[in-house]
Amino acid sequence: MEFLVRQLNRMPADDASRRLREELRPAERQVARQLRDAGVLRRLWRVPGTLHAIGLYEAEDATALHDALASLPMFPWLEIEIQPLATHPQERETPVD
Repeated sequence: MEFLVRQLNRMPADDASRRLREELRPAERQVARQLRDAGVLRRLWRVPGTLHAIGLYEAEDATALHDALASLPMFPWLEIEIQPLATHPQERETPVD
């Protein structure tokens, strides 16, 4: 099942949080790489001029997606919006050769 996931990091902007963010960033990249290698994280985009990220995830169900997102080191500070995706009828058509 595919999901469109919008993420916004709500970690405070104070100095202590800034240092923590810098410490967590390499671990965040490593977990994202693992999710990509496992086929869970299919695509990831940054919304220009914001801290928003939009990802295309594929997971067996909502629980598996939650587990994947919860594995991100910055998960406690993420505001996440999830939209399950259904195949559009036009995409279901078999291409003609």
